[in-house]
Amino acid sequence: MNIAKEIEKIIGKFNKGNTFTYRDLAIKKEEYPAASKTIERLIKKGIIKRISTGVFYKPKQTIFGEIKPDEEKIITPYLYKSGKRIAYITGLLLYNKMGLTSQIPKEISIASREKRIYISKGNIKATAVKSYVEVTGKNYKLLEILDALKDFKKILDLSKKTAITILTNTILELNNKQVKELIKIALSYPPRVRAFLGALLENIDKNINVTSLEDSLNPLSEYKIGVSKEILSTVEKWDIK
Repeated sequence: MNIAKEIEKIIGKFNKGNTFTYRDLAIKKEEYPAASKTIERLIKKGIIKRISTGVFYKPKQTIFGEIKPDEEKIITPYLYKSGKRIAYITGLLLYNKMGLTSQIPKEISIASREKRIYISKGNIKATAVKSYVEVTGKNYKLLEILDALKDFKKILDLSKKTAITILTNTILELNNKQVKELIKIALSYPPRVRAFLGALLENIDKNINVTSLEDSLNPLSEYKIGVSKEILSTVEKWDIK
C-alpha cells in the first residue's frame, strides 16, 4: 500500500471532531513530502480541515451543521512534543473541570517548563504559564492538584468547603507512589502550597509521611489561605489562617 492510501486509511479510523497531527499518522521522516500532498488533497475534498500549521481535524456534521472540536481537543496537540507531554492546561479552565468554580475563562492558561506556548486560533486564546517542574505524562495530574492549592485563595466563585472535599477526594484517588511524588513536587512550589498540602494529607491520613513538607517551612511563618479548622481540622498545626 502506498503512503497516500496508508494515510487515508489511518485518518479514516480517527473519530470525527478529534484533532490530529503528522505525528499521529505514524509516518517516516522521508514520507513527509508525500504525506503533505495527501493532506492537502484531503483538505480540498473537505474530508479534513486545518486548525493551524500541522494540526488538523475531521469535521463532524449534524443536522445543525458542522461541529468543530472543543477547546481542549484543539489545544491537545500543543501539549506534546515528539509524542511526549510537555505541558498541561491550568488556571480557570482546569479549576472549572475540577468542579472548583463555575467560571469559564476567556483565555486558557497552558503551563510548561520547556516551552512558552501561546495560541490564537479563532475564539481560542491561550497564554503561557511557567510550570514549577518539568511536565510529563506521569506527573501533570499531580501538578494540577498543586496548582489548585496555589491558586485556592483567588479562584473565582469558590466554595471553600466544597473545594476541600473535591481536593481531598482527588488525592484519595492517588496510590502511595503518586502521593510520595506529589509531596516531592510540592517542595518546588511556594511555602503556602506545601503547608496546604501537608494539612490536607494529615487530615486524610495521619500516617502519611509529611516530614519533608514540615521541614521545608519556616516555623515563624503564617499562610493566609482563608480556610478555617471547621473546614479543615489540621490547619492550625500548619499555621494556616
